[in-house]
Amino acid sequence: MHALNKRLAEPVNGMANNFSITFEGDHVKVISDGDKDLEYSTRLWTAVAATCDQNDCYRVLGIADTTSPLSIVEGYDHAELFRELGIVQNYRIAWVELNEEARSAPKFIETVLVNRGLPGRLFDSVIEAREWLMSDTD
Repeated sequence: MHALNKRLAEPVNGMANNFSITFEGDHVKVISDGDKDLEYSTRLWTAVAATCDQNDCYRVLGIADTTSPLSIVEGYDHAELFRELGIVQNYRIAWVELNEEARSAPKFIETVLVNRGLPGRLFDSVIEAREWLMSDTD
């Protein structure tokens, strides 16, 4: 397993948040926690896109434990962010939010992305997300 880790340990704008990204051989795994804003998402997805390109692997499993979710406006901006980073139909993204109270933001982002033909699905469990990610069905 090749491990390319990118971490953000310092709070930005007073927000505590971290992420790590690793290439797992057949997918890219993202672990994300803490407070979220558009700046954080931009850093995270820029690193994800770079890791995917570097490893020629566009299957992404994201596992988040969010303490303070994105605003609705910031969630809406993900479609433009994905297009700018080249995160388009060749990607397959399965995302899990472990904090039930923070699920509304990624659920909204999923809706925005799907409505614009962009990748991204939200799942209730890591097992369910991984199964979908490794399958070829929608």
